[in-house]
Amino acid sequence: MIQLRLRALGAAAAALALALTATACSGKQQDKADQGVGGRLTLATGNTTGVYYQLGGSLAKEISENLKGYRATATATGGSVQNIQGIAKGDYDLGFSLLDTAADAVDGKGPFTTKQPVEALARLYPNYTQVIVRADSGINSLEDMRGKRVSTGAPGSGTEVIAKRLLHASGLDADKDVKAQRLGLPETVDGMKDGTVDALFWSGGVPTAGITDLTTTLGKKVRFLDITPKLGALRKEYGDVYQRGVIPAAAYRQPAGVPTIVVPNVLLVKKGFDPALAGKLVDLLFSRQAELAKVNPAAKENRIDNAADTKPVPLNPGASKAIDVRANQA
Repeated sequence: MIQLRLRALGAAAAALALALTATACSGKQQDKADQGVGGRLTLATGNTTGVYYQLGGSLAKEISENLKGYRATATATGGSVQNIQGIAKGDYDLGFSLLDTAADAVDGKGPFTTKQPVEALARLYPNYTQVIVRADSGINSLEDMRGKRVSTGAPGSGTEVIAKRLLHASGLDADKDVKAQRLGLPETVDGMKDGTVDALFWSGGVPTAGITDLTTTLGKKVRFLDITPKLGALRKEYGDVYQRGVIPAAAYRQPAGVPTIVVPNVLLVKKGFDPALAGKLVDLLFSRQAELAKVNPAAKENRIDNAADTKPVPLNPGASKAIDVRANQA
């Protein structure tokens, strides 16, 4: 009888261990993580040749090595829209997004049919809207893209959102007036190289590895467009989330800086995310900023003085407190 009980206890223990292992590998946050005492975190990033992916992998590494009890993994995704949808469903714990896409999410408009339950941990570096055309395409303005083969970004990406808005501001319908190629950045770069894509939109930090590859390989066969003439139209319709910026000449070894439109990034979590854990993540984000910047210089543009400026996306209360403390120490 005693042996039978021991066998039963052993079987139960094995079943429990199996269940815990399955939970840890599911890609979702463990119950312990909700209590701020440890667990597994998944971070939604973006295209494999983009800045989200590079910084996401680095941030996951910093979390695993410096936040006691936590293990983090970064996942490649289509970008902002997919990240937000995944966070809302509980598939991801954290994720990067463009602020304009996140604003649509909390309002339940644009690519989102309902309001998404997300909140921000911090405002991050700006994304530069990078519009590049082949020199032999005959494209000198956004209006010239009519009838051309244009990569508007991967489905579910923030790039696709701003590409469609820019085309609309130019009097073009992305679904009718251009030969839209809904491609991720790696496929887009390949298309530009082999001549099957005439122009591309990309929203990302600088430098972006895929854009570096393209400009290095093709040189003068490609050039950047100045899209700032459309800034007024975007701001009129969508607000001051869109701002003027310049892609530095040194970013891609261009003859001069390229005027463009920039959009802030945000790091998002699901609404109601544990405030204590949120505060720890914010502290880590800024205390390890130099290490993140070694992976991509875009991280240098994360600023504590505007980290709380995530409107209209609500800021997690624990993140807000941590930002205030660090800002007062700066």
